[in-house]
Amino acid sequence: MKMKNKTMITRLLRLIFISLAFYGCNNNDVPKPRGHFRIDLPEKEYTSFDSICPFTFEYPVYSVIRKEPGIDNLCWFNIEFPAYSGKLHLSYMDISNNLKSLTDDAHKLAYKHSVKADAIEEKLWINDESDVYGIVYLISGNAASSVQFFVTDSISHYLRGSLYFDTQPDKDSLAPVIDFFREDVVHLIETLKWQ
Repeated sequence: MKMKNKTMITRLLRLIFISLAFYGCNNNDVPKPRGHFRIDLPEKEYTSFDSICPFTFEYPVYSVIRKEPGIDNLCWFNIEFPAYSGKLHLSYMDISNNLKSLTDDAHKLAYKHSVKADAIEEKLWINDESDVYGIVYLISGNAASSVQFFVTDSISHYLRGSLYFDTQPDKDSLAPVIDFFREDVVHLIETLKWQ
């Protein structure tokens, strides 16, 4: 009887060992998180924009200024970032007793993105030296536009801008690019001068 028990225990141990060997050697693939391509960003460098429009500013040398097709107003144009599929749409208007209407429209257009945005932060812009006043809307999340703004002198000039990328919004993959180009938008506003 002792021998039977010993043989039974030996068989049971072999069975356990063989089972562990089969299950222990299984290579369970673990899904890897989605990766994003590395994005090389250029060194910051700016050049002056001076045209028939009643304002000047500095814009990045790695961008191209193009007229908005189908628009007659010469001061409605895009600053395009071809290597990054981005565009900063700019539209200038003269103020003629319509400042409230223009600022309300800018506010509505920025907040249309609230459906997809995680947050919309409004930053008041005041530059008394250049008579440039306005609001910069910093839109975070998977919204189509990540930065919008309007600036005015409150008397005769009004400029509105919105930054878009021609890609599916993905806050994680676009975050470095959005942060990079937000700085360029702020630089444009900082260097803006009315004529």
